[in-house]
Amino acid sequence: MTTSRWMPKWMHDRDTDEFSPVPTRVVSNEEYLPLPQTREQQRVALALREMSGRHSRRLGVSRRDFLGSSAGMAAAFLAFNAVFGRIFDVDPVEALEPAATDARTPAGQFVFDIQTHHVAAPRQFPGLLELRKLGRQWNPLLDKDRGTMDELYLANYIREIFLDSDTTVAVISGIPSATDETNILPPGEMARTRDVVNRLAASQRVVAHGLVAPNKGARDLDEMKRQSEQYKIGAWKGYTGISFGSPPAPWRVDDEKVAYPMLEASRRLGVKNICLHKGLPFQGTDPQSWHPRDIERAAQDFPDLNFIVYHSAFLSLRPWIGAGPERFEPPARVDWVTDLCEIRRRNPKLTNIYAELGSTFGMMVITAPMLCGHVLGMLIQALGADHVLWGTDSIWWGSPRWQIEAFRRFTMPEPLQARFGYRALTPDVKTQILGLNAARLYGIDPGGHRNPVPPDFVSKLKAAYLDEGPRPSLTQYGWVLES
Repeated sequence: MTTSRWMPKWMHDRDTDEFSPVPTRVVSNEEYLPLPQTREQQRVALALREMSGRHSRRLGVSRRDFLGSSAGMAAAFLAFNAVFGRIFDVDPVEALEPAATDARTPAGQFVFDIQTHHVAAPRQFPGLLELRKLGRQWNPLLDKDRGTMDELYLANYIREIFLDSDTTVAVISGIPSATDETNILPPGEMARTRDVVNRLAASQRVVAHGLVAPNKGARDLDEMKRQSEQYKIGAWKGYTGISFGSPPAPWRVDDEKVAYPMLEASRRLGVKNICLHKGLPFQGTDPQSWHPRDIERAAQDFPDLNFIVYHSAFLSLRPWIGAGPERFEPPARVDWVTDLCEIRRRNPKLTNIYAELGSTFGMMVITAPMLCGHVLGMLIQALGADHVLWGTDSIWWGSPRWQIEAFRRFTMPEPLQARFGYRALTPDVKTQILGLNAARLYGIDPGGHRNPVPPDFVSKLKAAYLDEGPRPSLTQYGWVLES
């Protein structure tokens, strides 16, 4: 497979008519190399095409409109079950009667997505995305793409997150860069997104991250103070594998000289949540700099701070390609996820470490569902159901709607329960993970966001949008490898 076959997912869907309410291939936000569509995913796509054709004709609607409905979503889960076994709780009648699917949606469920993104760079931003400085080394098409990427800007972010999904509250997050001028979403723009959406909603719907890069030196401490005072951020986001400083080098969160001044400053500023990208190493960086091993001592030394491990430290999906239920042998270890879990097992009282599911759940559940169950079971068993947090890495993955619904319907495979003692994913466990756990960390009252008084403009806008007839985008905004 050569990198010359990369293309944006929306373009692939347009050219192949492979629209699906649940993606049938992994997309990349350009931080990592995406996988080609697996044989199993090809079978899922074929099964969904055939089913959607039959059902749309029976219901007298276009195939595109059928796929955009709740019945189309149910059909997608049925297609996955046909290939992987019964991994999603879905009844065939739901693919013919939208009301049957709608009735399953938990009323007023609080969904708090702590990993969302959009772009705020100028339309002709040099290189379009700073990530492409890394990406074009192994994807020539990134250098050729000079589009405006309107689908990644604020208006579409609001549509995908709040109009086309059940997300109640979202964290807008970003990635550190050398300067704000070269950042696709600097802290000031994240705060602006929060303020714009919250004004529209007349209630709190977005929380903003600040960015930390302690390997920049003392100037980053001044920047932390500025961000905290000026933007009232709710947490810090850091990437230990990104090199800054002179000479440029990655950093460790347990480095007393480099990182501990940052953690002490965070404590003084009253920001308790430290969010760290772990796993999914960036191309062209030292993979070991993304390992979660450095969190253990930092969490011990700063027990009053919360260390949130983004992506749950998941390393790579590649070893598990084609791991259908008939061939999947649960491994004793799952790369760095196991290492993260062992930190807590060694330190039962170390309760300030949390695992976030962004991209990790999305990739696994559509590629290797048994592995997905294994990783969820490991995290819940080691950290506790109250220490696993919901994130989607949207809008790179398009609307979070399909991930929310996939998680609601995902069932813990019985072979994993029997072998490892994993418990069933009960509605209570799912409700904790989907929102209540993050609400506790961010000091947000879940009940307040379901209260219709004062009026919530975003909810009103969503109602008006539904009255007009929703038309979900049914695509994602990352890059894929062509078949």
